[in-house]
Amino acid sequence: MDIQKFFKLAFAAFIFLYANSAFAQMEKTVLVGGAEMYPSKSIVENATNSMDHTTLVAAVKAAGLVETLQGAGPFTVFAPDNMAFEKLPAGTIETLLKPENKAQLQAVLTYHIVAGKMGSKDITEAIKKGNGKAEFTTIQGGKLTAWMKGKDLYITDETGGQSKVTIADVWQNNGVIHSVDAVVLPKM
Repeated sequence: MDIQKFFKLAFAAFIFLYANSAFAQMEKTVLVGGAEMYPSKSIVENATNSMDHTTLVAAVKAAGLVETLQGAGPFTVFAPDNMAFEKLPAGTIETLLKPENKAQLQAVLTYHIVAGKMGSKDITEAIKKGNGKAEFTTIQGGKLTAWMKGKDLYITDETGGQSKVTIADVWQNNGVIHSVDAVVLPKM
């Protein structure tokens, strides 16, 4: 075999291995709430399988937001886990889930969603550019402020409440989820 053929074959083998490695990383699943989160599924499809997000899924259904979060997006969702909802004052969840409070529930849930697909690296870069803080407009219309404490990513709501990102970069086919440890609230 001549040297030119050898290099062509070696280059083709490198490209093949690199492409397979990149594809495998894109399809890498993350465990959330005991369930695998697949990048090929939607936000709703994955969240429904997480045992740590059953309250959030029930709230999304009660608010009539399932279709929205199954749509093309892309969305960045700061998804409160079940323990985050438990931190709310007693009776808050039950009150918000009542049909007559649907608009208020929608406002709270859409306050956790930002248009676009922002991974933790994107958010961290925005924080650096903003000299330690980055402000994002939610699809509800309110503002969330992202900041870092050490290597941890936090968001602050309009009322001063803070939430820590506990699991970042759970990629979906229509966005990304960052699991958070507290419910953030808009000014109402």
